[in-house]
Amino acid sequence: MADLHGLEGDDVRAPSIGLLGIEPLRAACEFLGMKLMSRDTLAAGDGHPVIFFPGLASDRHALAPLRDCCEAQGYAVHDWEHGFNTGPRGDLEDWLDKLAAQVRRLSDEYEARVSLIGWSLGGIYAREIAKLAPKDTRVVITLGTPFAGTGDETNVSWLYRLLNGTRPVVDEALARRLRTNPGVPTTSIYSRSDGVVAWQTCLLEEGPLAENVEVEGSHCGLGWNAAVLRVVADRLAQREGAWRPYATARGTAGAWSN
Repeated sequence: MADLHGLEGDDVRAPSIGLLGIEPLRAACEFLGMKLMSRDTLAAGDGHPVIFFPGLASDRHALAPLRDCCEAQGYAVHDWEHGFNTGPRGDLEDWLDKLAAQVRRLSDEYEARVSLIGWSLGGIYAREIAKLAPKDTRVVITLGTPFAGTGDETNVSWLYRLLNGTRPVVDEALARRLRTNPGVPTTSIYSRSDGVVAWQTCLLEEGPLAENVEVEGSHCGLGWNAAVLRVVADRLAQREGAWRPYATARGTAGAWSN
């Protein structure tokens, strides 16, 4: 089970400036590691559609390596279709409904449920969309997504203010909503050495359809981290209706069916 102690306390803070400062170097090393990894053992895909949601102040290019990997494994990959992510635009509910409409459309087009992969803020979108369109969503995978925080445990609040003219505000009701897991298989991938968001805010409450998977890496490099690619490939390849937690090097965490 995930250690959720302190998530609502004052002891969870944004990562140190030192850790943030070496994010670019660490991300570059992860990119090299991805280039050197063998993909022969990655699970093959079944062709179902997958939508990718970028993080704050990024677009489809930030997740291109992960998206290309998924396409090579046989999935029908799709961008979120909203370009540069500056945060929710306009009314939050209208914004999420607009994003959910793409999921419903692709589900109808492919006659299959859609998997959602979101990095950082994009992962919050993915989780909330899955709650709006559970019948059209197959799996949710988030990468370094701080859905269990208040907005103050990151090093990018200034960037949000720059893009939107206001600081991110998460009141008690919204915080409860964001922490609530979708009713579909959900995986939160996080790193304790994340230099952008506090890793504790990326922990979900584990259950029959929800898991936390830890990797070693930076925040900025999660989209091309070799370990992340392996986890994502495995999660997407889970047979629909027979999802079970990721088998780590320490052994299988368990086996449940939905």
